[in-house]
Amino acid sequence: MFLTNLFRLTKTCLHEGITPDMECGYCPDCGKFIENEWYITRCTCCGVKLKAMNRNGKIVPQYHYCTNCGSHEFSVERVEKIDFININFAVLVKKVIEDKNFCSTTQCWQEKTDVKPRLLVQYL
Repeated sequence: MFLTNLFRLTKTCLHEGITPDMECGYCPDCGKFIENEWYITRCTCCGVKLKAMNRNGKIVPQYHYCTNCGSHEFSVERVEKIDFININFAVLVKKVIEDKNFCSTTQCWQEKTDVKPRLLVQYL
């Protein structure tokens, strides 16, 4: 990943302007709306938290087997708010939100004048 950044072989934005402490925001490099999502993995057998990593777009545990019971099955959980306990086990995924309607209403203001304001026609 370092070499591709060095030679600019990738044309996709890495959204480095969106820091992990932000929940969401607009990327200053590409202008897209980015939402930070945190995920942890747990062993399905004993429920112990496993250190997660992002491998080719999939959330998987760092080790193939659970260090507590030896099972290889795991589940992925999304964490709404990250805390200092889960940050050692969690992985951050920066998700691009497309086609989200942020402007559902339109507002207008009128300066104070002596003219009585009239209702505006609403077009749908």
